[in-house]
Amino acid sequence: MFDRPESGERAVIVHINLSKGQEDLNELKELAKSAGAEVVHVLTGSRNYPDPRYFIGSGKLEELRAVIAETEADLVLFNHVLTPSQERNLEAELEFRVVDRNGLILDIFALRAKSYDGKLQVELAQMKHLSSRLTGGWSHLDRQKGGIGMRGTGETQLESDRRQVGMRIKLVQSRLDTVVKQRHQGRARRKRSETPSVSLVGYTNAGKSTLFNSMTGANIYAADQLFATLDPTLREFKLASGTKLVLADTVGFIRHLPHELVAAFKSTLQEAIESDLLIHVVDVNDEYRNETIHEVNRVLEEIGAGDNQQLEIYNKIDLLDDFEPRIDRDESGTPVRVWVSAAKKLGLDLLSEALSEIFSTNRIRVAFQLLPTQGNVRSQLFTLSRTVKEEFTENGGWDLIVELDQQHLGVLNGIDFEEIDEQ
Repeated sequence: MFDRPESGERAVIVHINLSKGQEDLNELKELAKSAGAEVVHVLTGSRNYPDPRYFIGSGKLEELRAVIAETEADLVLFNHVLTPSQERNLEAELEFRVVDRNGLILDIFALRAKSYDGKLQVELAQMKHLSSRLTGGWSHLDRQKGGIGMRGTGETQLESDRRQVGMRIKLVQSRLDTVVKQRHQGRARRKRSETPSVSLVGYTNAGKSTLFNSMTGANIYAADQLFATLDPTLREFKLASGTKLVLADTVGFIRHLPHELVAAFKSTLQEAIESDLLIHVVDVNDEYRNETIHEVNRVLEEIGAGDNQQLEIYNKIDLLDDFEPRIDRDESGTPVRVWVSAAKKLGLDLLSEALSEIFSTNRIRVAFQLLPTQGNVRSQLFTLSRTVKEEFTENGGWDLIVELDQQHLGVLNGIDFEEIDEQ
């Protein structure tokens, strides 16, 4: 293992164009920046397929050794997923720290996780990643018993490390299972209250957290970097129609998000799985936005949320020339896309309008009278509905006309009401 320097890290990136598929070089540079690294050199090359021992060929390996010495770098970042043996062989040959794409993403997640369950999920992913990369480099410390009658095969340090990592994985998984149960109980309570849930999903750095802040008045961290926020945040959001929603900000996706991260963060992404609506935030200025949309939908399919209703939000329109907020609709008139700027708060009224339309299919307008002793019912209605008209009665009660979802009609149990047409 190589110790992490206390100061910033100078990184050499290795990017090989393969005949079958390759990663985005600019994306890895952004990932490196998000991890706090300074890219001092990019070593490129082409191969038909990776070398099974070092991923790169012997000539490129010597070129990499020279670049490391010339740039005085601190680590090498491969823009590829290395096998455990390739990573070990490279470190042994170069006597230098090597991190592959998955390892870099895990490092960023470790930096960003703040909540208890977020840290558990990162640690679980890291332990699983590490378990396949343990080496026998300390085998000289085999726990062998000496002397007649005390000889035995003992336990190598590698075996000890694997046992300890395995025990830690079980412990973290157990703690995470407890958190998952607690989250499930919270979602069950929201289901019982029949409050619709909406999750923000999208490619990392598309502006989800900025939109979340603009909609709810929250102050969660948002920055122009990949994976600026990691832990999910829930806030209540009330539409102009009176409908209350629970809005969730979730972790951003990325191309080829490591499978172990998708698996580890499934409890976080469970908010998206069980949401009544997914708000898919897209950076309208991203030249690869169609690819990122496809990648987000692929991950949603993987976690079981592929069939959830979506409303696309094309964000950052303030960076376009002469563009106004608007709502795009399908053939039936249902909103399918809203063009906004979360940072400039442009088009948020249209977003609220679109959400009101989506969640208004079961809304009705009713008229009724409350007695002075039924102030608690009036208070509940103020929370669950939109008041259209309210007048005081001679006995100190209220004549009301409200607009509310049919599932909330239970509030009016025992009260005579009349359904009226909207005018």
